[in-house]
Amino acid sequence: MKIIKKKIWPEYFELVQAGKKRFELRVADFDVEEGDVLILEEWNPQTKEYTGRKIEKKIDYILKFDLDSFGQKEEIEKNGLFIIQLTD
Repeated sequence: MKIIKKKIWPEYFELVQAGKKRFELRVADFDVEEGDVLILEEWNPQTKEYTGRKIEKKIDYILKFDLDSFGQKEEIEKNGLFIIQLTD
């Protein structure tokens, strides 16, 4: 188990803290495994400083893909992606 620290902007920090946002979309430029702990540290982009607030979450599932995993690179570059969170 690793502890991974990442910046998160205030509006997203609030959504995670409230339980509304239960996912993270990140560039796959670091090692991560299920069971690792992600510490999200609130970062103010205007002041370029950490606020001191943190949220700790255990990583339950990881989906890694590249833009052409499904043969749709051009469509993704043109339209972007949705990340859809599901609930019961």
